[in-house]
Amino acid sequence: MKLFKVKIPQHIFSLLKRLGIVLLMLQISRLIFFAYNQSSFPNPEFSDVLVGIWFDIITICLIFLPYSVIYLIPVKFRANRWYKLVFKLSFHLFSGFMLLLNLIDSAYFPYTLKRSSKDLIDTIFIGNDVNQLFTTFLSENILLIVLFISLILLTEFLYRKTTAKKEEPHAKLRYLKHSGWLLFIGGLLVLVGRGAGLKPIGILDAANYTTNENTALVLNTPFTFLKTIAVTGLEEKKFFSKEKEKELFNPIHSTQPANLLPEKTNVVVIILESFGSEFVGPENGKVSYSPFLDSLMNESLYFPRTIANGKKSIEALPAIIASLPSWTNGTYLSSPYSDNTINSLPSILKENGYSSAFFHGATNGSMSFDGFASVAGFDSYFGKNEYPNQAHYDGTWGITDAYFNPWVVKKITKMKEPFCSVLFTISSHHPYITPDEFKKFTTEGPQEICGSISYGDYALRLFFEEAKKQPWYYNTLFVFVADHSPASITPLYSSRTHLFRIPLAFYHPKGLIKPENNPKLAQQLDIFPTILDLINIKSDYYSFGTSLLQINAGQGIAHLDGSYYHFVGDYMTTFSSDKAQKLFNFTKDEVIYIDSLRFYKKHTQENELVLKAMIQRYNRDLITNKTSIQK
Repeated sequence: MKLFKVKIPQHIFSLLKRLGIVLLMLQISRLIFFAYNQSSFPNPEFSDVLVGIWFDIITICLIFLPYSVIYLIPVKFRANRWYKLVFKLSFHLFSGFMLLLNLIDSAYFPYTLKRSSKDLIDTIFIGNDVNQLFTTFLSENILLIVLFISLILLTEFLYRKTTAKKEEPHAKLRYLKHSGWLLFIGGLLVLVGRGAGLKPIGILDAANYTTNENTALVLNTPFTFLKTIAVTGLEEKKFFSKEKEKELFNPIHSTQPANLLPEKTNVVVIILESFGSEFVGPENGKVSYSPFLDSLMNESLYFPRTIANGKKSIEALPAIIASLPSWTNGTYLSSPYSDNTINSLPSILKENGYSSAFFHGATNGSMSFDGFASVAGFDSYFGKNEYPNQAHYDGTWGITDAYFNPWVVKKITKMKEPFCSVLFTISSHHPYITPDEFKKFTTEGPQEICGSISYGDYALRLFFEEAKKQPWYYNTLFVFVADHSPASITPLYSSRTHLFRIPLAFYHPKGLIKPENNPKLAQQLDIFPTILDLINIKSDYYSFGTSLLQINAGQGIAHLDGSYYHFVGDYMTTFSSDKAQKLFNFTKDEVIYIDSLRFYKKHTQENELVLKAMIQRYNRDLITNKTSIQK
């Protein structure tokens, strides 16, 4: 065969055909990914297809570089049977792994709205959740398993077509010529694998070729996995001087006691799994799946415009308990900085005579919550292992909420007052298991999670029915917040302007906190500082949030897939690659495609400076372990 009058050896054509097979398989898996997640990409364009193909080609060059180089080394035994078998098995190992990652994300993406990366492995192996969820994932995704097997068989069929019927005789092996092809093909793979630029292409570069909403559509999971597998730490940013940084942002705060509640008021924080604003809240104007929670929020200081700082439970916990966001390359709890010295709600309250306990019905070790509870300073941790009746295990996550919640109340009653207790519920998490004996108390809806939230709301009712009988009830501040929003099939709650929306409320049974539907922007990072002010603690503390009782509060910062979403006023600024990218109005209950950045340049520049200061301080303090007030 000749190309530009250059005779190309048969094994070169075989290699190129094989790489072409992988590209074809990635395109098929991309179509499957899109079919499973169409509602998350409301406005795909043809250019996204081309960019996606380009990222697939880059990924193939990176992953198959070692395979290709070794395959092209000029050796006389290339035609040997064992040699061919080794490369065949290697080819299927690499291509099968790439397909598997893409297909796993087809089912997992709705819960995170990002392509999985190294943090998926971290999340699995820092706890024991993989043992519980593996069989559930398999049973719920039989179609994906069938598709995976089918694609592997199709790959094998096409692979056989790439093998030359007549290999070049050993005697005709020309080392100089074949070494030249080795250098050419190897160099080409390196060049393309870098993105054909001076700087290797990365995950964040996808935002330069498409909208933030569609970055996951043009990326592929093997690429994001490969780009993060060796990442271990943060890069210190130097946008401006420390003096300028401090003018824009300072995480060192002092409390401002509100004097609304009695001294030594108890604190109970209830983190509700996946209770997103799409299904929860007295003002949502839809069928409510949380009538009991709604009734409590009507009697609370309620912030309907609250932003979750991430999309995972493992990101919510440090944000709520220690006012620390997960702006690391994975999640904070799986980062090298997870054992940093931190200021947290239980550690500050311990200095003021409070006892503390963390309750999570999942199997002990899940998402390393028990480890974080220890680092954060909780006196005790209670999980599935401590619960006395294992017959109430749901078979997947842990002790189901309707049984665990009332038991938590009894354990709290045994604590020394004043106390700080945190309950993290589990039953409104996929696979949305509601025990048969409680289904009569729940309401189903258009999405599978609706019935699960309804069950979680009923379990919350059981918590309060038991709590009202306890002597500590009327001297307790209750805080309700979701860990993150759930997966959604609606375009609005899949858009970046609405997918972080969660409820947040502060409730006192005696009505000492005036009920109010407060329009101020809030975020999970603000909870820890607000609690300190409400219960009249006098202290300095380290926090990336601000007390919602203070005048200068009113912003939200979400982080997803390497991009930041900064909510201030009525607008959300998207920030990636160290600069503001776009500006959208997030107050309208409709999907907004119009970028308003050019109309509000000053507003955007101010937000960009503040966010840069926060990122600069965050990275430096995590690297140097200065995420606390040194006393």
